[in-house]
This record gives sequence, structure tokens and C-alpha cells, in this order.
Amino acid sequence: MSEKKPAAPGAGASTQADLGKAGTAVKEGVIRSLKGLNEIEADIVSLVRNTVADSLKLTADVAGLSLSLTTEVIKGAIKATEEVGTGLILSTKSVTKGVIMGVGDVGGDVVAVASQTVKGAVKGASEVGADVSLVARRAVDGAIEAGKEVGANMEDIATHAVGGAVEAAGSIGTTALRAVREMLVGVMEGVKEVASSALPKAPSKGTGSPAEGPKAPSPPPSIDTHDGRFKTDEEYHHNTPSPPPSGKTPEEPSAKTRTRR
Repeated sequence: MSEKKPAAPGAGASTQADLGKAGTAVKEGVIRSLKGLNEIEADIVSLVRNTVADSLKLTADVAGLSLSLTTEVIKGAIKATEEVGTGLILSTKSVTKGVIMGVGDVGGDVVAVASQTVKGAVKGASEVGADVSLVARRAVDGAIEAGKEVGANMEDIATHAVGGAVEAAGSIGTTALRAVREMLVGVMEGVKEVASSALPKAPSKGTGSPAEGPKAPSPPPSIDTHDGRFKTDEEYHHNTPSPPPSGKTPEEPSAKTRTRR
């Protein structure tokens, strides 16, 4: 029977150090990649925003042209991803955001454009065989981010963006409609929570203005043993008659006494 050779001194520590180095290398590589993705997305937003704004500045009919321009921009973005073979889901959010911000730069209707952009993205995804639910979610996220940056009402933007996604999915088929609805569940609730947390809290009724500070607490209720109702101490002592002397209960007046009275 062969004997086990003892491990070389420090072998365990060396293996652990190698594992630590591998983890660090992966972490740093992922960070670089993510930073690169962020830069790519920012470049797409800037490109689309400037293109849309420059095109709309040349026309007097911003409202009419913005919807047509939105459709063309989305088609161009989808064709680009087809030629490259990838990137539709990655670029959808940035393109949507850039379109809405570009329209906002020239004073256009960002709410209507949000709906139109999301519709175009979902229909385009279906045409190239992409995952319509993921594209819908990315497009809605881009619309909400754009609305926040241009100072639009976030709930209006979210409502119209989600509505556009659902409408487009419904025109594709029931399977697409179900997938998009499931993907967008909770979007409106999340937007409402963010919007409400950003608003100043109004003082509730009866608490006075914030400068007055909180009111002193009311005295604890006491139980009136005569009729079983709850009263404050002040009401109890005011409304309850004083007990007769020596603790005796006063007798009921006789019938004669009541008659004379």
C-alpha cells in the first residue's frame, strides 16, 4: 500500500492565492466591459438625440414630423443590428431614449413620441425574430429615463410607453401580447413609487403647519362606569355628579313628593 506524500509547505496558501487572483482578474475584466457598454450606450443616445433634434429644427411641423421621424429612426437602428448580427436588445433602450430626448430638445410632444417609439421597437423586433418582450422592456425603460431627464411627467410617459408596447404586441399575436404583459408587470407601480418619493410630503389634516411642531398627545381615555362610554378625564369629571356624602346613594323621592313638585 502506497503512502500519501505530504503536501508541500505553503501549497494550500498558494492555491488560495491563485483563486483570489483569478477572481480579481474576472472582476476587473467585467468592470472594463461594463464601462465599455455604458460608453457605447451613451454614444448611441447622443447620436440619436442630435440626429432627431437637428432634423426637427428644419421643419415648422414638429408634431407631425416627429412621429414619422421616430419610425424611420427605429427602422434604421434595427437594420444596423441586422447587419451586425447582434445588439438589438442592447441598443433599443439607448435609441428610444435618444429619440425622446431629441424631440424634447425642440419642444415636441415627448409623451406621444414615447408611445410611437416603443411601438416601432416592438414591431421591429417581431419582424427580425427577436424577443419582443425583452425589447419592449428595454424600450419602456429608455422612455422612462428620457422622460425623467427632459422633465416630463414620469407617470404619463410610462403609461403611454407601456400602452404602446401592449398595443404593438397585440397586433403581433396573443403569445407576444402575453409575454409583453408579463415582462412589464410592476413597471407602473415602480414609477409611481419613485414619483411619490420625489414629491414633498403635504402636512396631514389636523397636525398644523410644520413650523408648529407636533401637538401634545390627548389625555388617555377613561371609562365612565355609569353608562360604559369612553370619555376623557376632563369630560368624565365635568359630567359625572359628585357622590353623596358618606357614600350613601340618595333615595328615590316618593310618589307624593313627585306630585307636589
